[in-house]
Amino acid sequence: MNVGLFFGSFNPIHVGHLIIANTMATATDLEQVWFVVSPQNPFKKNKSLLHEFDRLDMVERAIADNARLKATDIEFSMPRPSYTIDTLTRLSEKFPQHTFRLIIGGDNLAQFPNWKNHEQILEYYGLYVYPRPNSEASPLEQHPNIKFIPAPLLDISATFIRESLKANRSIRYLVPEVVEEMIERKKYYF
Repeated sequence: MNVGLFFGSFNPIHVGHLIIANTMATATDLEQVWFVVSPQNPFKKNKSLLHEFDRLDMVERAIADNARLKATDIEFSMPRPSYTIDTLTRLSEKFPQHTFRLIIGGDNLAQFPNWKNHEQILEYYGLYVYPRPNSEASPLEQHPNIKFIPAPLLDISATFIRESLKANRSIRYLVPEVVEEMIERKKYYF
């Protein structure tokens, strides 16, 4: 199976994530998109990062009705911070029957040469890139293992959602209803 990997903290998962994942699963040759819930991004230090099992639970509930989308906790048992190449290697060993592709936003492409073993990622996995606001040009744009996928240009951020919650503003329509209910019931981010 051809599987796209969508890495993130998903703190919380929001409709922007879901629209991108669904676009990748339905408008490309990817048969499934897996949300790789990351315990800690090596480039981010976030004090408001919800526990990884709570974030995984929110992702699983948000995608429960879509068989083309899946969540994985593969990084939970890996050394931290975990690097994308290490996760890709682990997934390839665990699921040799699948071909994995990395999904990233256009805003990350300019920084991609700073990633650990980025050449190996390009050579063995390739990138599916979706548009992001204010993305910088990248010298990698002509690379044969990079596919640019037309997708809605979304500028929804988990930071905005968390700040809205702290300010007691509604997050309706920014997150799936099941995620909104879970956040309110468990008092996440307040």
